[in-house]
Amino acid sequence: MIEQIHDLPIHVLGFTAKGKVTVDDYESVIMPAVEAMFSLHPKIRFLFHLGEEFSGFEAGTLWDDAKLGFQHFTGWERVAVVSDEEWIRGGVRLVGLLIPGEFRVFHNRELSEAILWIGE
Repeated sequence: MIEQIHDLPIHVLGFTAKGKVTVDDYESVIMPAVEAMFSLHPKIRFLFHLGEEFSGFEAGTLWDDAKLGFQHFTGWERVAVVSDEEWIRGGVRLVGLLIPGEFRVFHNRELSEAILWIGE
């Protein structure tokens, strides 16, 4: 399940994942919100929190994520991913080398710092 985080600066789009993230969650929550934000701004800031309650991704969600990332290749001003999962942290670092913009990973205990950084 994905929920939007609402108490963020106006130029930041944020989500938190709980349980298993499904393709439907991704396509009905994240993708429309990202597209709406890009219709208003040429560059966006994005926060994704994969906390203690996160249990994984359904097959297909990572493909949707890759498509969305490359569709707006130059539109990611800053991306913060908050997770203790090493495979996610490593993946974000790799994507950060491929896509323009600032990408940072934070541990779950650093959620407050991630929110501060993404909103600067």
